Amino acid sequence: MAHIRKFGAHFLWYVEWDIINQEFGAAISIVGTVLSAGIAMLLAVPLAFGIAVFLTETCPVWLRRPLGTAIELLAAVPSIIYGMFGLFVFAPVYADYLQVPLQSVLGGMPMVGWLFGGATNGLGILAAGIILAFMVLPFVAAVMRDVFEITPPILRESAYGLGCTTWEVVRKVVLPYTQTGVIGGIMLGLGRALGETMAVTFVIGNANRMPNSLFSPGTSIASVLANEFGEAEGLHFNTLFALGFLLFCITFVVLALAKWLIIRTEKAKGNR
Repeated sequence: MAHIRKFGAHFLWYVEWDIINQEFGAAISIVGTVLSAGIAMLLAVPLAFGIAVFLTETCPVWLRRPLGTAIELLAAVPSIIYGMFGLFVFAPVYADYLQVPLQSVLGGMPMVGWLFGGATNGLGILAAGIILAFMVLPFVAAVMRDVFEITPPILRESAYGLGCTTWEVVRKVVLPYTQTGVIGGIMLGLGRALGETMAVTFVIGNANRMPNSLFSPGTSIASVLANEFGEAEGLHFNTLFALGFLLFCITFVVLALAKWLIIRTEKAKGNR
């Protein structure tokens, strides 16, 4: 209650995070959470779609089950393992072979150069997004593969019999039949990305300042909770509870949006 009385709704867009002076705002954490999850989905969804199409349409039969099982096993890897991999293995490679070349080539360009500014130390918003993409990829790919497999074989065979290519079968037959499941899989991955804690904490940089480029260090709601909850007291403690509730609200909105999209899709099918 003390937190609500002091900050009110201003807490949502207030940028300052000063433990000493008891000034707290959620804007930096919200931006970091949304940016890292958004980057993860931009990277993971196309890859997951390609994996699902390969496994269901073009993969040799003898390879489908082992490859599908291997992808599903990636979902069982604990998040702290992804975080340690990101910090000790991925970050040095990412800094030397992605950050430095991107900054040297695109850093001086007008309009987009600011996106690639900052220190090239392997940590930051983009690094967190890439690690999150590794994490959500197995979930989204497994769901897409399962829903693609439920498409009746007669529909596929009819489309191929009419001379359709594999891409035309996927785009005009499989996707319209399974779009509800595809939306569900994407939203499942987004929910995982928004709430991920340890993997993001290792690689996002944990800096309580607004990121001004893809390479800038930042923070997320989950990483703030992981880093500061053990030593918090008083108003700081209440603020962290407010951040946790805010993360719950964001996740609830995402799931509600997914449900609305599914209902709308089902109604559209019924009206055809």
